[in-house]
Amino acid sequence: MYYCGIDIGSRTSKIAVFKNNEMVYDRVVMTGLIPGETAMTLKIGAQKALNTVEEFKVIATGYGRNTVETEFRVISEISCHAKGINHLFPQAELIIDIGGQDSKGILVGENGRVNDFVMNDRCAAGSGRFLEKLSEILEIRLDQLGALMRESTVDIEINSTCVVFAESEIIGQIAKGVKPADIAAGVHHALARRIRNLVAQFRDYKIVVFTGGVALNEGMTLALENVFEKNILVPENPVITGAIGAALFAKNDK
Repeated sequence: MYYCGIDIGSRTSKIAVFKNNEMVYDRVVMTGLIPGETAMTLKIGAQKALNTVEEFKVIATGYGRNTVETEFRVISEISCHAKGINHLFPQAELIIDIGGQDSKGILVGENGRVNDFVMNDRCAAGSGRFLEKLSEILEIRLDQLGALMRESTVDIEINSTCVVFAESEIIGQIAKGVKPADIAAGVHHALARRIRNLVAQFRDYKIVVFTGGVALNEGMTLALENVFEKNILVPENPVITGAIGAALFAKNDK
């Protein structure tokens, strides 16, 4: 039997498939307008790629988990992220997950148990949308922002707590002749400070893991390390950790 986790996010959907204790397949696609169909397409695609007719035991998670077929059991993304990270980093104590539309802080206990969590899903300034807006204004690709901020030589502060107002602030900095690299660094650190404030209620954690699509941006990792004053661990593929956790729940589900 194969054990499958499907994480249906607001922007992207992910699948992770395990056979015994080994992950044998994963994929990330855009969620699209009909998340339930996307989930089924991911499952069928995995079966074809693995060339198998064996049963797939599936657990769905994520933003669109309740749109999938009723044959799939569903579990919250908070629990699945914790389970997936505990599998990859058993020593992890705090997960910072930043996606395109929201951000989360998850305190993890033994065996991937969720001790507490906080979420920001109401303001784009605490999500990857903030960086998307920056890339639009600076007219560079999103995946170039990390390298650009490494060229920064001057610290500037972006103080606005709303993406709309921050956009005006960024444009104002450009009008003053501030270098794009310094603006990029300022925005990364502004987002990092918002994440630090989001998890400010948590205490006594040492090992921090950064996940989500924004974790693909090395500049964001550097900014988080700066404001948290500690090393931040990033999985090899930080986008699929929720799907991994869902697959592990499927494996252990009796």
